[in-house]
Amino acid sequence: MDSKRYNNIKIGVGIGKAVISFLLIMIFVVAGFSERLTILLYQYSSSNYIVLLLFIVVIGIVSSVLFFPLNYYVSFYLEHKYKLSNQTFFQWIWENFKGVLVGGVIGIPVLLIFYYLLNLFGNWWWLPFAAIMFVLSVLLARIVPILILPIFYKITPIDEGNLRDKIVNLASESGMKVENVFKFNMSKNTKKANAAFTGLGKTKRIILGDTLLENYSDEEIESVIAHELGHYVYKHILKNVVFGTVMSFLTFYAIAQFYEISLSWFNFNEITEIAALPVLSLWGMLIGVIQTPISNIISRKFEYQADEYAVRVTGKKDVFVNTLEKLTEQNLGDKNPHPFIEWFFYSHPSINNRKFNINSLQIN
Repeated sequence: MDSKRYNNIKIGVGIGKAVISFLLIMIFVVAGFSERLTILLYQYSSSNYIVLLLFIVVIGIVSSVLFFPLNYYVSFYLEHKYKLSNQTFFQWIWENFKGVLVGGVIGIPVLLIFYYLLNLFGNWWWLPFAAIMFVLSVLLARIVPILILPIFYKITPIDEGNLRDKIVNLASESGMKVENVFKFNMSKNTKKANAAFTGLGKTKRIILGDTLLENYSDEEIESVIAHELGHYVYKHILKNVVFGTVMSFLTFYAIAQFYEISLSWFNFNEITEIAALPVLSLWGMLIGVIQTPISNIISRKFEYQADEYAVRVTGKKDVFVNTLEKLTEQNLGDKNPHPFIEWFFYSHPSINNRKFNINSLQIN
């Protein structure tokens, strides 16, 4: 079955990439390459901050080259093999390049702030850094719809008409004020379809992929939007912010403690040594293995609640189920993944579990 094979390959490659990354970082540190690289870079500058930036740039370039075949296979070759991509090779390169630029604009200041706090607060660096990351996450949530998404997609208001009126009315019933509903040219990259509720405060927006608008009826789109509004009604965005903030503080605290304890294992003396910083990544990856299923359990619960809201507010259970079926087919989702795979990796329940939950609802 194509969908199962497609998803299993992606998961398998993802696991393989994570394991290889961990082992390469471990070798990089244990074999002394990290120390040698910093010694080399200090020949070009005596500034710790410049050396840190050069250190990250070198690691970024090397890792990009090493993982290029895997990234090409998963995000380009595989998508074309299963007829999901509309990108040419050069378009794929360009989109990835834009992603690197945006990541650099955001990531470099964060990196410098982190190292400054590491030097200023010592072992307590995690506390102010987690607080700053919280502020940054809220800021990013507000600016993503108006500054970042337009870098990757053309976003325009959908035409006035029956569909727009239905969406505005649905939003009004949920207590959400919507100035406009937007579409984005998702088809420039993929044949998949999607919709999302994005932004915070005055930047709240409902955005629909053009692939959704072109292939689904107004009733079907209405059910998708009702699901997204369910997240708003149940305050999932706020709950995710709270949960994410708590997890962020706990994660940075745990990383800081393990980092300090393990420095001597790798023959480092100070937490501010640039050559030692990759050890932080090792602990972050290990802690991420524990966090992933926890986050996904919560996310799947939220999805079930949003499904229930969509069915209750529209009163069209069959339409919603059929829409989920169509989306799963179009996006080549695995309808019935192995229970462990779903438990660990899936942020959304499988279609079979969603259908079972929806069909068990009693609609008045």
